Amino acid sequence: MQRMLEEIQDLRKQKNAVILAHNYQPTEIIELADYMGDSLQLALKAKEISADILVFCGVRFMAETAAILNPQTRVLLPAQDAGCPMADMITAQQLIHYKQENPDTAIVCYVNSSVEVKAESDICCTSANAVQVLASIPEDKEILFVPDRNLGTWAAKQLGRTIIPWRGFCPIHQWSFDATKVEEVRNRYPDHILLAHPECNASVTDLADEVMSTGGMLKRAAELDKMIIATEKGLPDYLKKIYPQKSIVHLEPQAVCKDMKKISISHVLNSLRFEQYEVKVEADIAARAVKSLDRMLELSR
Repeated sequence: MQRMLEEIQDLRKQKNAVILAHNYQPTEIIELADYMGDSLQLALKAKEISADILVFCGVRFMAETAAILNPQTRVLLPAQDAGCPMADMITAQQLIHYKQENPDTAIVCYVNSSVEVKAESDICCTSANAVQVLASIPEDKEILFVPDRNLGTWAAKQLGRTIIPWRGFCPIHQWSFDATKVEEVRNRYPDHILLAHPECNASVTDLADEVMSTGGMLKRAAELDKMIIATEKGLPDYLKKIYPQKSIVHLEPQAVCKDMKKISISHVLNSLRFEQYEVKVEADIAARAVKSLDRMLELSR
């Protein structure tokens, strides 16, 4: 392991490479990265990075976003098959058909989507800025929110707005957590603050003390001593590592995204050694998708 880590350090210097890691990655990958963050934080970082190679430790839609925002940099995804079930719940053709039948509807697209879907959308959002993005749309405008019904419904509720939610969802957040689990864990830890991700279904977010992105959770965890975390296992695992003195309880320890766990130290090493697997986006699709991403980033600066 130590030899692999040393070779990674040498290769990233030789090749002017930067490693980004999402908060759901295994702790050893997060510790290896130059920067960690949620989808919004990593999109902002990817856009500003000056490097020859960007190794993106996450899933495909994140690497695609980085490739669109920083076309001068080669973006590598260490595990070629790291995908996102939610992103697969809507296709560009489905969205095009919807737009043809509803031409006056604004399309808000969660960043957890394919680049082709982003290209057909008006503006993107992340879990960190979904409320802000919805607030930027005129109140008399009908909104279709794709693909996550939970995030879209939760964000609209914060504003007293009505949206049309797509049928998609994150299987991990949708099925791993529920009101029964919240009650059970809270009974055991009554003095803990429950932090929930907005991809959770309403039965969980309605009971949470605070609802936020993983970036928000990381920041909030620095301030709290006792907390219950309702999101994918990678983040609470990392928080327990950096705050061993705190009481950090994962609402459901079996809430694991297999795609987020596909990248290992050896994957990162091979990605740098052989400069594999490069993520490329067709120029015409990238040109349209970047508009919806840039509109999002403009609101988030």
